[in-house]
Amino acid sequence: MRMRAKKSLGQHFLKSKHVVSLIVSTANISATDTILEVGPGKGVLTEALLEKAARVIAIEKDDRLISFLEEKFAAEIKTGKLVLVHEDVLSFDPGEAGLGNGKYKVVANIPYYITGQLFRLFLESSVQPSLMVLLIQKEVAMRIAAKDKKESLLSISVKIYGVPRYVKSVPARYFSPVPRVDSAILSVEHIASPFRRDTECEKFFALARKGFAHKRKLLRGNLGCETKIFETCNIQEKARAENLTVGNWLCLNKHL
Repeated sequence: MRMRAKKSLGQHFLKSKHVVSLIVSTANISATDTILEVGPGKGVLTEALLEKAARVIAIEKDDRLISFLEEKFAAEIKTGKLVLVHEDVLSFDPGEAGLGNGKYKVVANIPYYITGQLFRLFLESSVQPSLMVLLIQKEVAMRIAAKDKKESLLSISVKIYGVPRYVKSVPARYFSPVPRVDSAILSVEHIASPFRRDTECEKFFALARKGFAHKRKLLRGNLGCETKIFETCNIQEKARAENLTVGNWLCLNKHL
């Protein structure tokens, strides 16, 4: 069955078995794992996940693909090994789906335009995954991993919850239709929340947004805080937001 990608949904179907194998091996899937896949598309990755995991929950928004996947994986759906959810993932609630905190992994080739929202959905959830392995835009993956040694609001927003790792670049030619940019596999491991209350989370991100508001300015100017606090948090007086570690930000959040 020929299925055209929908531009409005940012669909680029992965067609490389080698990349699929690398994604699956990066996720280190065991026979007892529950995997949450976002946007299964034509089921190329889904098929490989089903071979390794105990259960796969695949969330698909596209009406046409639901029918396609129901036919392709009829046997797996019948046994409950594959649960196909017809929903926009940004409306999905892991808790309501019966998933436990740290009891599932997110593995997916996702549309570029929802990358930031997807990280926020799962990392800020009270029901976090234990691991995320995503195929995303290469430039974004490099920013999250801070390959240039410069942090950003995006990288800090991920690193406050886990440890991102840039796994491998994936050329655009491995997709259909071919996107304008290359992709990369990014994993986020050791996921946990440092916040005990929602108010702590809100305060932290308000502080981080303020710190990154004017990138060319020194951090002290952006935050308007005393030198003493910088000394307490082991931050150089002329530091910019991009120079700070997660530990520095947590320290500032505690003392400001």
